[in-house]
Amino acid sequence: MIDPYKTLGVDRDADGASIKAAYRSRAKAAHPDAGGDVDAFSKLTASYELLLDPVRRKVYDDTGFDPQLTDTKDLEGLLILDALVNDFILDEREPGSFDPVAAMRRRLTDKIVNTRIHILELERHRGRIRHHIDRIGKRPESDVLGRMLNARCDTIADAITKAENEIKTIEQAYSMLEGYSYELEAELPKAAE
Repeated sequence: MIDPYKTLGVDRDADGASIKAAYRSRAKAAHPDAGGDVDAFSKLTASYELLLDPVRRKVYDDTGFDPQLTDTKDLEGLLILDALVNDFILDEREPGSFDPVAAMRRRLTDKIVNTRIHILELERHRGRIRHHIDRIGKRPESDVLGRMLNARCDTIADAITKAENEIKTIEQAYSMLEGYSYELEAELPKAAE
């Protein structure tokens, strides 16, 4: 993820005129026709467009992400975390009485485990279908049952691939929690009786 403020060299509270001036100044040197790098110019232009769009800028300022500048995996991980953040915001327990970061990590771990179990079930089911295919005698004119069973195997293979990709996304969300901790309130000592 690139930081559009750093890319343009402007402060976080820069107004539209400052952003335009910074873009024009940097674009002259960064433009490919002036010997600049195409990728660098593309990032400069994307940063400029983000900061001039009030909605995208607000989303970036609030989350640190922009759909157009963010890797798809990061964006999908962010969406998973967003749902988990909503869960702990709505939790009625007092802040400091529970660890929402640890709870988020547990929920992500549980999702990974459940998805792996689902993959194992799908693979077992696909194996049973393949055994049926091996045992069914084929009709000489057409193999309707074989085609139907093979189509089921293909559908299961697609579901397995989807589940494996879901695990990668959950792992990405988990990695986004690295470095975070949460300070719990210390329990008060019980009064001596």
